[in-house]
Amino acid sequence: MLAVRQLAYKVNDLEAATTAHHRMFGSGPFFVLRHIALSSSQHRGVARPFDHSSAYGQWGSVMVELVVQHNPDDSGLHEMFPFGSGKEGLHHAALFVDNLDAAIARFASEGAPLAQLMVTATGTAFAYVDTRESLGHMLELYEPSPQLTGFYDFVAAAAQGWDGTDLIRELG
Repeated sequence: MLAVRQLAYKVNDLEAATTAHHRMFGSGPFFVLRHIALSSSQHRGVARPFDHSSAYGQWGSVMVELVVQHNPDDSGLHEMFPFGSGKEGLHHAALFVDNLDAAIARFASEGAPLAQLMVTATGTAFAYVDTRESLGHMLELYEPSPQLTGFYDFVAAAAQGWDGTDLIRELG
């Protein structure tokens, strides 16, 4: 089974979005990474910059990511929410997969092509596959690693017994 590990929303303003999400759902605290360093990014097979920042918080048993893209270049995010449109909404659900390349091929064979493949500066590869036709949003795929699952555990642990103070916490 491929369980949903995270729901990610494209937002225009991280601070406003974290505050609104917390007020509506009690989610948080949120850990913010600004201008996340990537060693590579390819959108639809073409190398393109993907300058983005994200806030990660716990929403019940699922991590929530609020993401903003700073640059106007084409991306999997901008396919759903064009740069400058001001639109916000659910962009992807994230799944852990055993083998990223095999999962990308499997989804492509089922009509969900690779939209964007990225690798962080620390070596974590992740992909957006285009499941908009079947699900109305994209899926994000990545292989679990101790670094990645440790981050998920860190965010979840911060929510345990959290009193609602210090909502936004900068990382990096």
